[in-house]
Amino acid sequence: MVGLPPDVLSRYPRFSIYNSPYAAHDEGCAIDLYPDNEEPRTPLAPSPVAGEVVETRTVTAPSKPYAVEHDHLIVVDTGDYLARTLHVDPSVEPGDTVEVGDSLGELVRSGFFAPWVANHIHLGFREPNSNPVRASGSLPLDLPVDVEPIPWDGTGEVVETGETFVVLDSPVHPAPGERFAGIEAAVGGDAVVLDGGLPHYEGGGVLRTPEYRAATPRDGGVLRAPEGRMETESEPVAPEPVSLFDARVGRAVGRTVTWDDVEICANGEPITGLSLFVSLEQFGAKLVRPGHDFSVGDSISVEIH
Repeated sequence: MVGLPPDVLSRYPRFSIYNSPYAAHDEGCAIDLYPDNEEPRTPLAPSPVAGEVVETRTVTAPSKPYAVEHDHLIVVDTGDYLARTLHVDPSVEPGDTVEVGDSLGELVRSGFFAPWVANHIHLGFREPNSNPVRASGSLPLDLPVDVEPIPWDGTGEVVETGETFVVLDSPVHPAPGERFAGIEAAVGGDAVVLDGGLPHYEGGGVLRTPEYRAATPRDGGVLRAPEGRMETESEPVAPEPVSLFDARVGRAVGRTVTWDDVEICANGEPITGLSLFVSLEQFGAKLVRPGHDFSVGDSISVEIH
């Protein structure tokens, strides 16, 4: 199991492990790092790893009206693993040495992510002798930081709008700058942080605080089995129901969630879904709805059906 040290992860105000439709994020094998929450957002991509750049590659991205034509892969040999970063136009080249925080280049607006997704660094790790170019094959990621669940009743006032989303003023981060937090859900009676695109991506994840974590063979995850029992290949742990606002939204095996067939509504109207993430700084629920007619100041009530 591999992950970023807490002091490195804390350099990024926001992250998500499961908020993506791509296979690299299945079972929590990649993390998206958002370098800056404030406007104007920096175009620079600070490296989350140290090591030698061993490969850069440019690929044609899916054609989207809001996106650039090409995306980029940067591979850094950390000495223990091959670190793969995407969505950064490289200013580095093979043979260069980088330290944590050094700029890898400029963030690009890629057609590989949806229009409501902010620019970010995609990061995954491979074994040293593996193929770093393939889309699949990254290792499960550990989460070595506390993540605090924030209770939310589904209501709030719009404080930010985009063409495809709105952000609410609630829930409020309990301690901005001090610790990571995310929207609270419930699994087996435990409060967890919910991560992912509900329900517009196939699945998501539940993130727990370290005292509740126990590694599982499948996802390097954060599972506390009933009565402390560990999952084994011969005796798998049964899926646990995941609920938000007291409504069931999916089933969790380890930390990976498969969503139920649910519909999210805002003020009684169906929306695409909730964009769920973990934040170190300011917070607020993000509602995805291309072509919405919400305005700043509107009161919103979210329901799950």
